[in-house]
Amino acid sequence: MASMDVAMGLIAGAGDARSSCMEAIELAKEGKFQEAREALTRADDSMVAAHETQTQLIRDEMSGESEGVSLLMVHAQDHLNLALVMRDVAEEFIQIHQRLMKLEGNE
Repeated sequence: MASMDVAMGLIAGAGDARSSCMEAIELAKEGKFQEAREALTRADDSMVAAHETQTQLIRDEMSGESEGVSLLMVHAQDHLNLALVMRDVAEEFIQIHQRLMKLEGNE
């Protein structure tokens, strides 16, 4: 697979995951915690393929089969890292909103 196609695949998968994380946070704000968790599951699903691609890229590099590093690939890795961080942040926000609603008696 061409390097540009791989990078665009990483960007697309990471973008889908990030969008699902933002959706999860919005749902948690509304007290829709089950739906928020489902959005996080979708984020996880979107990141699986991106992780598999990233792992293959690492294997290729370790075996000397790498095509080199382009600015587009660095950009793709940035997107993937941001999605991973957003996943953790979304999880925290869901827990915070759940606790806040419980404390306010809106559970």
